Formats: sequence, structure tokens, C-alpha cells
Amino acid sequence: MPKMKTHSGSKKRFRVTGSGHVKAGASHRRHFMRRRSQNMKRTARQGLILFKTDGDNIIKFFLPNS
Repeated sequence: MPKMKTHSGSKKRFRVTGSGHVKAGASHRRHFMRRRSQNMKRTARQGLILFKTDGDNIIKFFLPNS
């Protein structure tokens, strides 16, 4: 039986916190930032915690070794 491999793209986009949640960076931050509100730009800096079901799917299919 072959080993499960971690998805290389997911390694770069997601982190698993100590409590088991999945942390991701915020979207829409690459360009055209002048038309975003200052509030959006400020809150997008921290990233976000995914919903539980989304995080569980990320861990199950893409980050099995984390």
C-alpha cells in the first residue's frame, strides 16, 4: 500500500493550528488594492480560520501528515 503524500500546493497555502483548525491567507490581496477599502486591507492581513468542515476536508485530502 503506497503512502499518502501531502499536496505540495496546500503546504504553501494552509497551516494547521495547535487546536486543529486550518488557517489560510485572505483572498483578493494581490493587486488592485487601491479600490479595496482600508478596513478590508487591514482585516485581510491576519488571514482567517476556515470553517470546521472545510478545514476537516483540507486535512483529510491534502494535508494528511500534519
